[in-house]
Amino acid sequence: MSLGTTPRLADLEPSFVGSRTYATRRRFMRLDAGTLLSLMIGLLTLIPASLILPGMTDIGRPALVVALLLWFWWISTRLNPHLVMVGPNPIRFAVLAYAVSMLASYAVGFLRGLTVMEANGADRALLSMLAFTGVILVTADGLPNWERLNGLLRVFVWCSAAMALIGLLQAILKIDITQYMMVPGLQPKGYIPSFETRGASVRVASTTSHYIELSAVMAVALPLAIHYARFSAERWRRRGFLVSALLIAAAIPVTISRTGVVAAGVAILCMLPVWSWRMRYNVLALGAGLVAALMVAKPGLLGTIRDLFTGANEDTSVQARTERYGMVGHFFAQRPWLGRGTGTWIPPQYQILDNEWLTLALNNGLVGVAILGALHITAITLTVLAWRRAGSEEGRHLCAALIAAQLGALLVAAFFDSLSFTTYATVISLMIGACGAVWRFTHPSRQVRTSATRWSRAEREAVGPRPSALIPSE
Repeated sequence: MSLGTTPRLADLEPSFVGSRTYATRRRFMRLDAGTLLSLMIGLLTLIPASLILPGMTDIGRPALVVALLLWFWWISTRLNPHLVMVGPNPIRFAVLAYAVSMLASYAVGFLRGLTVMEANGADRALLSMLAFTGVILVTADGLPNWERLNGLLRVFVWCSAAMALIGLLQAILKIDITQYMMVPGLQPKGYIPSFETRGASVRVASTTSHYIELSAVMAVALPLAIHYARFSAERWRRRGFLVSALLIAAAIPVTISRTGVVAAGVAILCMLPVWSWRMRYNVLALGAGLVAALMVAKPGLLGTIRDLFTGANEDTSVQARTERYGMVGHFFAQRPWLGRGTGTWIPPQYQILDNEWLTLALNNGLVGVAILGALHITAITLTVLAWRRAGSEEGRHLCAALIAAQLGALLVAAFFDSLSFTTYATVISLMIGACGAVWRFTHPSRQVRTSATRWSRAEREAVGPRPSALIPSE
């Protein structure tokens, strides 16, 4: 039975979709989009971000290699008439617009003339764009049903809980566990985050490349962990996801990041409308218990987090960011529409801006900023439509969690260079794709829901409709 919508038995009838084919959403395969996406999430979260394939840049992370392969997989299905899926999916057009804007700015950069470092940065940004869009498209079009989507999101929550546990152990023991997580065939390269003291506590990054990135990923995972803690069928699963939610929530403050606290707050606010009063009281009680436990385990931690907000005006990191606004305005005025070129504003040649919207404005201009914003807004709109069509509380709750991820992404992009951090960028692309998937799963048209291939549809039209006795009614 499909989640979040009334049963449609005709979706389960292969002969209605096409003779001599089994194109039902309910068929499980050993190797499908859900399996590869789950593998990518495991590689992304459980292997330290600094470990890459020999002789490559950070694009050589195993998870990003899988993401690039997903892009080529999706393109191959579009080029093969036997594999092309019929039915619209608006997320494809938003992704197309994003890719075209990136390519246009890429061309503008080379027309302007680039240094060697800028040219390398442009090529890297283009590969990152392929990985980013590949995950979106395969998630939106490749997942066959609610079960596979839920399985994928459960994998993400479990892996996020593992990341949180590593971060908590780092904070408590003050030992960098990730230095012992070496993988044969991979080599460390680039920036490796160390313990940074802030106030009376140290900041931790777990397997990510930065403390802020860890907090942002945890903020995305928290609503999903709460969702499965509430709606999993088995009691042991509910308890397991409850523990995962507590670990994820506890990992956010140990990063000592304003970004994570604000993103988690936005996520909880998005979930409040779909919670009953009892659920709100339960979350409040668990939150109070978690705060008390953190006060005992890490004295001074909450005071340090409080000072992040009350003393923001005196914070040197905030002052440094605001002082760069004049410089950003100077470079932006030179090329306001398509920017200086995709991926060409790169440290150390230029200053770190700690603001994805400003970085995007310089690299891709107003067009790039508008289209990335439109990509997130498209994902939110599709999920709102899915929320309205959902026929169960469980479906609406999952849609609210996905909306929270998109609103958080729009917000945290103003706090750090979000898409420059590959773990967070890949997680957000997964969430955008999931928004397209839930829209498809709740669509009133069977042909869109089942995502039948063009070949099977043409065959059905040629053969004619199947006998009505074989077609279960909805």
